[in-house]
Amino acid sequence: METVTSLGLLFIVAFIIFVVVLVAKGLVIVKQAQVVIIERFGKYRKLLNPGINWIVPVMDEPHAMEWRNSREYVDTTGRTRSVPFMELRDTIDMRETVYDFPRQSVITKDNVGIEINALLYFQITDPLKAAYKVESLPTAIEKLTQTTLRNIIGEMDLDQTLTSREIINSKLQVILDDASNKWGVKVNRVELQDIIPPAAIREAMEKQMKAERDRRAMVTEAEGTKTAQILKAEAVRESEIKKAEGEKQAAILQAEGVAEAKIKVAQAEAESVKIVANTVAQSSNPASYMISLKYIDALSKMTEGKDNKVIYMPYEASNVLGAVAAVKDLTGGIAATQSK
Repeated sequence: METVTSLGLLFIVAFIIFVVVLVAKGLVIVKQAQVVIIERFGKYRKLLNPGINWIVPVMDEPHAMEWRNSREYVDTTGRTRSVPFMELRDTIDMRETVYDFPRQSVITKDNVGIEINALLYFQITDPLKAAYKVESLPTAIEKLTQTTLRNIIGEMDLDQTLTSREIINSKLQVILDDASNKWGVKVNRVELQDIIPPAAIREAMEKQMKAERDRRAMVTEAEGTKTAQILKAEAVRESEIKKAEGEKQAAILQAEGVAEAKIKVAQAEAESVKIVANTVAQSSNPASYMISLKYIDALSKMTEGKDNKVIYMPYEASNVLGAVAAVKDLTGGIAATQSK
């Protein structure tokens, strides 16, 4: 009786353990932005969304897909490098994924071999197509990118390749997006990381860039010298113009001063003649008086510095005597007027 009871208890315990294991294997928790494809006996059954899901153990199992991963290591030079490898995963990531493809050799239109590596940004939009329309999605995308890149670079020469990254990226993105649409993949962006020409080409390019920089430096220096000479000439011209304007203004002011002085002298003489004329108007002729004064002044200038020399008097000496008489009469008239 005790043996039967022990067997029954053992059976109950085993059944409970079996149920717990069965429930644990049938319970599937899917993380956010991930999905899981469930197959029953190898046939598609359903798609598990984020959250808690239940499947039938043994009968149902997740569909495994290849995913690209990388492992970092330090080489002999001390640099950190990454090695890509493939791994199987039960979950499908619906977020945008970045693939860093290794360098590959391509040939340009002018037969120059260069090395290019690219970055590819894509996102799975239909997990069923990604799982069942292609055997290995990462490998298919990588090979498609490499062949497309070779075709595009083969239509361009080296100079176009080095200066047309945006054009190459756009063409790659359009072609890859169209080709990978049947795989349930959306290619969002393609970026070329490095374009490495051969060493001989790089050396020639460096010499060309150096020569171009030297030429620009010489042109810049010549333009600076030219500008400096122009500015110097303009400064000299402006200085000469200012100097001429100053001299002109000074001459004008000097002429105006001389004219004004002459006017003042003439006005003073006119005023003195008027005073004399008013004084002797009754006794003498003012015009004869002025002529006599001018005549006597001229004679005095003629006799200056004439010591021990003969002076010839003009024929009209009587006019001089008349002028002296006129002055005498005028002087007497003025004196008489002052005595009164």
